[in-house]
Amino acid sequence: MAEGWMRYYAGDAAKIYSAGIEARGVNPFAIRSMMEAVIDISAYKSKTVDELPVNQFDYLITLSDKAKEECPLLLPDAVLIHHSFPDISDINGSEEEIMKAFNAVRDELEDFVFDFVHHNIRSLIPSDLESIL
Repeated sequence: MAEGWMRYYAGDAAKIYSAGIEARGVNPFAIRSMMEAVIDISAYKSKTVDELPVNQFDYLITLSDKAKEECPLLLPDAVLIHHSFPDISDINGSEEEIMKAFNAVRDELEDFVFDFVHHNIRSLIPSDLESIL
């Protein structure tokens, strides 16, 4: 979901790579929640950091405490940013309860990503292009 928001808000102004500690597949509830926000992540692939096509980044953003503690990437040149979001990948309950949890995290992620892009990526965009975003 974070990758979807990042691609939406950063557009072509940044190259976005997303990975986790383990590849689990893209959760169908995440796909459904993002579709409700009109962002299609159904073609996204869950992958580990070992599968990323590059190994140099400007930013490394961890979105859970577990990821922060276990992230195997050592990136001396990257700015490290951490924000802990609830891990909803294994949530139980009714379909309605699960969607409510996914939608809540989706909305929190949107706020986080919007602020990140506005303060870190948009400052790199020429001012004549900002009006398009």
